[in-house]
Amino acid sequence: MKRTVMGSLVAATLLIPAAVLAQGVPGGIERGAREGERAAGPIGGVVGGAIGGVVGGVNGVLGVDQRPRFHSYVVERHHPSYSYDGDVRVGADLPGDGVTYYDVPQEYGVRDYRYTVVNGRTVLVDPRTHRIVEVVE
Repeated sequence: MKRTVMGSLVAATLLIPAAVLAQGVPGGIERGAREGERAAGPIGGVVGGAIGGVVGGVNGVLGVDQRPRFHSYVVERHHPSYSYDGDVRVGADLPGDGVTYYDVPQEYGVRDYRYTVVNGRTVLVDPRTHRIVEVVE
């Protein structure tokens, strides 16, 4: 038991830098579990997934250092803002029609999401569900 706990702690310590690079909670969980399992077997995978998800949630989809640069990129494009009656927040579902979704340039490393401007705010959106996954301030 002691050995398992120590292995999990070592795996967790090794995973934090890798998890910091993850993209949001889903990416953090996936990367953390994968790296943890590699480092410490099945227990490491569980611990790594939990830590990766937390760190990914803190970092968001865009890294902390990328947010201001990406926000400036969007502002320079002068995209029209979609008027939305609900709260502009993570988890809000936008309509599929009437909103224009744009590709995120490759330099930001965001492959699975699109962006748009809603009520004057830049948001990243899952293109399959139209759910806001990050509000970029």
